[in-house]
Amino acid sequence: MTTRFWGAAAALAVLLAVPAAAHHAVAAQYDMQKPIEITGALKKMEFINPHSMLHLDVKNSDGTVTTWIFQTTNAGTLRQRGLARSGPGSLEPGATYTVRGYAARNGNPMGFLRTLVFPDGREMVFWFGDPNGN
Repeated sequence: MTTRFWGAAAALAVLLAVPAAAHHAVAAQYDMQKPIEITGALKKMEFINPHSMLHLDVKNSDGTVTTWIFQTTNAGTLRQRGLARSGPGSLEPGATYTVRGYAARNGNPMGFLRTLVFPDGREMVFWFGDPNGN
């Protein structure tokens, strides 16, 4: 085997390993022992990969507003489930949604979205368990 072959093989191994290392365990960032339910006005929905983000403005008891950010599945899976960026199937900014999920371990106003409750009461489940077994 040539040096060129082994150099190409090493480069390919690095390229394949980087996405695997970057994809962290859900349980490392979110506490599966801390289920939360948060209700607020939809600020925005980011259809991005590898994880889409739902932003909710939540009114606190003192009248201030905290923006909570919930991580969920990728944009393609959201489209498969019927959610769209705009038009039919899109989430309505300003409408009230409830999120059930898991709180961030670091205490920031973040979470992992498990179930989204729409203003009309419909529920959409996004997550069925940690694929890492946690």
